[in-house]
This record gives sequence, structure tokens and C-alpha cells, in this order.
Amino acid sequence: MIPSLGRWGLSAHADLVYRALSLGGPATAERLTREVDVPVGRVQEALDELVAAGAVRPAHRGTDRAWAAVEPDRIAPMLHRRRHPVVVSDRYQRHLAAIAGLHLDRSRPGMLRRLPSRSAARARIAELAAAERHEHLAINTEEVITPTVVAASDPVDRALLARGVRMRTLGLPGRGLNWRAPLTGSEHREAEDLPLKLMVFDRRVAVFPVDPLDFDAGVFELREPDPVARLVEVFTGVWDAAAEPPTAGAPLVLTPREQSIVTLLATGQSEDAVAHNLGLSRRTVVYTLRSLMDRLEVDNRFQLALVLGAAQAVAVPGRDS
Repeated sequence: MIPSLGRWGLSAHADLVYRALSLGGPATAERLTREVDVPVGRVQEALDELVAAGAVRPAHRGTDRAWAAVEPDRIAPMLHRRRHPVVVSDRYQRHLAAIAGLHLDRSRPGMLRRLPSRSAARARIAELAAAERHEHLAINTEEVITPTVVAASDPVDRALLARGVRMRTLGLPGRGLNWRAPLTGSEHREAEDLPLKLMVFDRRVAVFPVDPLDFDAGVFELREPDPVARLVEVFTGVWDAAAEPPTAGAPLVLTPREQSIVTLLATGQSEDAVAHNLGLSRRTVVYTLRSLMDRLEVDNRFQLALVLGAAQAVAVPGRDS
């Protein structure tokens, strides 16, 4: 029986792609695009989600990069370790409750507009952030922070901090594998029930999704002063009740062998190439990686890369194994 991944916070596209891989076997992103009739960009985002959740793994298919579904009985325990299932109607209710009373239908001309797609929203957010001078507020409701999201947001966030803009972010409690460490200089708190995905720029402009379950539907950009002030109050109320994230402990320490292996793998080398370059057997490389993943309680190499990157892992001088 193929589980419904949507119950555990994954998108409908991720669920569809997982089912296609489970029923049809390994496939490339291009083939999946044809089979499920979804644009290749959305298929790639779905694969990002599935990799982060440990639900797919790389598979060889000729010279093309392909993906295979992890067996349902293996991913069920991983899904159960995620946050409690979110009922779809709850998300809508929280979103609607947060914007209730804003009276968007009464907005004056030019004070409210809709950006019709995810790409248009990202471009506009970059413009608004570039003009920001004082404070950036954000609520991130995603449970899985994908590489696509990080690649789009990191340059913008770093530029804000470099200009001295105060950045406060709210997110779901860190669940290890899918948690993105806050950037140095930003302020971050965590809460279980977040009202809506939101960005507020200098308390003058607010941006939030048209559809809380489909970010591809675009966003609203709101400039009406009173409604923006109400959204700031929503943010502040959650912020005051939210918890500080756990204090990071001692840096994660890798042995020289572990450090060498993960460094070479990060450059795209295969296990065989890593073994050859380090003068090790392939079995030693595989065993070392498996031991490291077990130690860090992760299930695949993508998750391992996230944990190591967040921890800024360093080698232990003078140790050999």
C-alpha cells in the first residue's frame, strides 16, 4: 500500500511523483514530467521534497540521472518521526483567520495587487528586500526547507543582514533533518501553530500567499497601512509566545577520514572515485558513511549533507579513524 505523503506535510506534487515512481519504477525528471503531466520545474521541486523526506534515492538509468522510490514500509517510520499530520482544513482556517478583518476587498487602488506565480513572487520579494532599510519580518510555514528554497532566499537574506536590517523569523520547531539553521545576525523563534506564511518589509508592505496550500498560485502584495499594521500585530503576538531554538552544542566533530570522504563526495565524486583517491576500499568508504549517518541519525546522504552543512563540521586533528 502506498502511503499518502500529503498527510505528513508534503505537497500534492511530491505525493504524485512518489506514486509514479512507486508504480512505474525509476525515472528521470524529464520522464516524470511526461508521465504525471506536471511542468519539469514543479517535478524538480517535488523531488527536492522527497529527497529531504528520505522518500526517494538516486538510481542509475543509463547516462541520465534518475530517481527511485524508497519502499513504503521503509519510509513510514521516517514519516512518523516528522511533525504530527496537518489537516488541510486546519491550514486554511489558520490562514483565513489571520487575514480576517483586513477587508482586502476595500483596499484603495494600488494598495493591493496579486502576483500570479511563484517566480513573479520571488522576483518581487527580491525587489522589496533590496529597498528595505530597517526591519524584515517573516513567518515560514514550510516543514521541509528544500535546496530550491535555500538557493532563492539565502542571497536576499544575507544582503539584508549586511546592510544592518533587523531580521526576525518564525518557523516550525527544528526536526533535525529539515531544519535550516538561522543565518548569523538574524533572530529566530519557533512555534508549532503558525498562522500564515508572511513577509513584512519595513512595516510598510506585506506579502502572503493567495492559497496556503499552493504557493504556485502566487501572492498578495499589500500596502494599505492599517491592514499591514494588523499583520505586524499577528507576527508580534506569535513572536512573543514563541520559543527560542535550542542552543547549539559543541561543534560536530569528524575524523580526518570522515572529513576527507564527505569533502570529496560533496564535489560530485562517486564512491569508487573517492576510494581510489584516498587509497581506501569501496567497502571502507561505504561503511564509514553508513556509520556516520547512523551516528547523526539520518537516513540518506542528502540529509547527511544538510546536517553537516548546518553544523559546520570540522575534523579532529591527529585522529585516523
